[in-house]
Parts: sequence; structure tokens; C-alpha cells
Amino acid sequence: MNSQPTTGHKVAAEVLGTFVLVFFGVGAAVMTGAFNEAAHPSHYVTTGLAFGLTVLVMASAVGRISGGHFNPAVTLGAAVAGRLSWSAVPLYWISQIVGGVLAGAALFFILGTSDNYDVDTMGMGANGFGDASAIGISLGGALVIEALLTAVFLWVILAVTDSRTEVSAVLAPAAIGMMLTLIHFASMSATGTSVNPARSFGPALFAGGDALSQVWVFFVAPLVGAAIAGVSYAFMFGKDPAFDENTPEEPFEDLDRSN
Repeated sequence: MNSQPTTGHKVAAEVLGTFVLVFFGVGAAVMTGAFNEAAHPSHYVTTGLAFGLTVLVMASAVGRISGGHFNPAVTLGAAVAGRLSWSAVPLYWISQIVGGVLAGAALFFILGTSDNYDVDTMGMGANGFGDASAIGISLGGALVIEALLTAVFLWVILAVTDSRTEVSAVLAPAAIGMMLTLIHFASMSATGTSVNPARSFGPALFAGGDALSQVWVFFVAPLVGAAIAGVSYAFMFGKDPAFDENTPEEPFEDLDRSN
């Protein structure tokens, strides 16, 4: 019996993982009021940990199936770094966007059943800049911080999943998850923290308004940051010898160590 994951298995893993990441992460932000003007510092801690712990848990659960990307930027960085076949990228991206949209839809429905929560005025935990930013960060500032933090995120991911790094299957997801938590601590007041186009698009689609008109920033900046990290990793730290040969031709026949 063939125990190797099929393309369908990997699609399901990416849809589920992205759904859980967005639902729990954005859900924590919305339920604690982290994006409200009167947000308490503990709300930021709760939200940051929710995102980080979700990545840790889901990467541990389904990383063996798809690599546990849950993020179009991670997929792009992995492909640029030679860790993933380019032919796999479109299906990964579609799976992740679907997962993010399903999570946004679920949150929108749940919040809509509340008599005390108005999505139009209280939002959907969407990312933003300018008036949509807690500190009023500019467009340029949003682009820089999102690209920079995504690049750092990808460098960490590529490093802890490098075959030369003696990190266990438990410690790698933990390092990645805690890095995402730290990223949230450093940027939630600025943009609400994206570093993940699927995380941004799901809530923005249902929030509409400024959230949807600004969502392009949270596609462009993370993808640019991921590409920079993917290109520069080998120059900075050397190419992972496990990927000295060309990446597999068949979609999804990549090592599951890419995240």
C-alpha cells in the first residue's frame, strides 16, 4: 500500500492548516478586541500566541503531508530557495487562499449572529495602514515592515528546516511558531501583522471597504520579502545539500521539510 501523500492529501492539508491558522489567529484578535482603540497589551500577547501556537500545532500535525506552509509567501520562498517544485506553487496558493476565505466566512457568520458586534464598525481583524493602523503607519512603512518581517520569517523557516540543522521534527515547528509570535509582537500596532496574503485576504474579503482596498499591500510586501529571503538564503548560509539536485518535476513530490 502506497503511504506517500497524494496531491489531494496535500491540498487538504494546506486548506485545513490555513483555515485553522486564520480562524484561530484572527478569531483571537477579534474576540479579545486586539484591534480596538481601547485594546489592552494582553490582547496583543493573546493574539500573537494564537498565531504562533496554531502554526506550531498544525505544522506538527500535517507538516509530513504538505510541508505545512499555510502561507503563499512561505510557498514562494521555498520555491525560490529550491525547496519546492515551481509546478506545485499554484495549487499550494489556491489551497491557502481557499482556506483563508473559508476561515473569513466562518468568522463573518459567527460574528453576524451577535447582537453586540457590528462588523461594519468593529471590523474583521483585517490588516491595514493609515487610518486603519493603530499607530497610523504610512503606506511606505507598511510595505517595509511587512516585507522585512516576512524575509526574517522565511530565513528562520529555511534555516530550521535545512538538512544541516540538527533540529527535531518537534523543535522546527516550535521555532517557526515562536518566530511568528515575535513578529506579531513587533508589528500588530503597525499593520495588524500579515506576513501572509491568505491571512489578509480572508478577513478583508468579508470586511470590505478599506480592508479590501488595502489588501494588495499584504500580497505584494510579503511576497517580495519571501522572494528576497529565498534568493539570499544560499548566499548567506550556503545551499542545503539535500537540494543540490533539481527539485522534482512532479507537483508536490518535494521534501516535507520546507516548513
